[in-house]
Amino acid sequence: METALKTLQEIATNIPDTAPGMERQMLIGDLVSRQSPAERSALRKLMDSYLMRMSRTNASDIDIGGYGTAGSVWYRIYGEKRPCKDLGKFSLDEFNILIQSILIERQRLFLYENRNLDFSYSILDSERMFRFRANAAFDLDHLALNMRSINAVIRPYKNLEMHPNVTRVLSLGHTTQGLTLITGITGSGKSTTLDSIIDANNHTVDGHIVIIASPVEYVHTPDRCIIRHREVGRDVLGFKDGAIQALRQDPDIIVIGEMRDPDTILTALEITDSGHKVFSTLHTASAVETIDRIIGEVPPIEQERVRVRLADTLSCVMSQKLVPNLEGKLVLAKELLVLTPSVRAAIKNNNTGEIYQMMAESGDLGMITLEQDLKRLYLQKKISLENAIVTANNKRRFQQLLNMSPTGD
Repeated sequence: METALKTLQEIATNIPDTAPGMERQMLIGDLVSRQSPAERSALRKLMDSYLMRMSRTNASDIDIGGYGTAGSVWYRIYGEKRPCKDLGKFSLDEFNILIQSILIERQRLFLYENRNLDFSYSILDSERMFRFRANAAFDLDHLALNMRSINAVIRPYKNLEMHPNVTRVLSLGHTTQGLTLITGITGSGKSTTLDSIIDANNHTVDGHIVIIASPVEYVHTPDRCIIRHREVGRDVLGFKDGAIQALRQDPDIIVIGEMRDPDTILTALEITDSGHKVFSTLHTASAVETIDRIIGEVPPIEQERVRVRLADTLSCVMSQKLVPNLEGKLVLAKELLVLTPSVRAAIKNNNTGEIYQMMAESGDLGMITLEQDLKRLYLQKKISLENAIVTANNKRRFQQLLNMSPTGD
């Protein structure tokens, strides 16, 4: 630890104050690459020590670097992000050096050119692998890094508490095609839920699963399925390329880590339409918003065609949020939409405003609104009323639901 801190300070003193912006970062990269193997190893071990602290404190994320962190190492623990005071303060250049020390030359060049880099990072400790999803970006000419811990153990599918009808929709053994979307804001556990669904299929159905992700997070061990992991930027150039290439690999399930742009969205619809079972994620807060977002992503002249194709291919939407429970930890609240003939007709006729009520009235099919699920969690005394109201998309509807309950306030 002391060797690494000393190395940081020594490299920082060799950076001239006159070196601006990108030139400064390239100079830092050059200085880091010139360090001896022992010095580079010391810097990496320093970073590893900060990451290993995450498992001891149940932190989901770590942030370092850039003006935004004010020289501190920050951790997010049970949803709350705070600086860690006992790790001391760092200069902007010391953080620049530390971040660049965990990158290989190809990653540095990509970061310089694109001003952003998504990558995965691993630590082997006592024969156990710790993996992290990382993003490096620029913050006023300096580097900022966020790393998220990837669960080493998959959350059991039964813990998602899915209705039997929803489980059938998600299982390759019951339906061999259709698009399922797991949606939510950043940090809502979409990847964790998706991994649980993939794991359930892996252990119950014979097939071939191709996962395209940026980066690959949990690495599944093949059981009844062949599972291919293709990381964007490492094994394939992009989500769209990976999805198209997957069609020539005899897949049963194709997982597109994230539908980030119109091209990827249209590709997901096309490969689903070709008769495959497709899973993906999207940054939306509700099922109805998900449908509107997908249609709105394409030019107006294309929207009618996409609306019809989406109605025909979509099979399930799960929108989720993580809510602080009464113990200060996090509990999953979810909204589920299963595509019935009535829902498909509403999408085709551009009447998506009717879908919320369809979900609210179709509990027998496994559908549920976020507000109904929050009511369940509140009445089970798992979350506070305040957190339930804050989390609800439709706060008025949640309060109406609560007032209809005999035990409501």
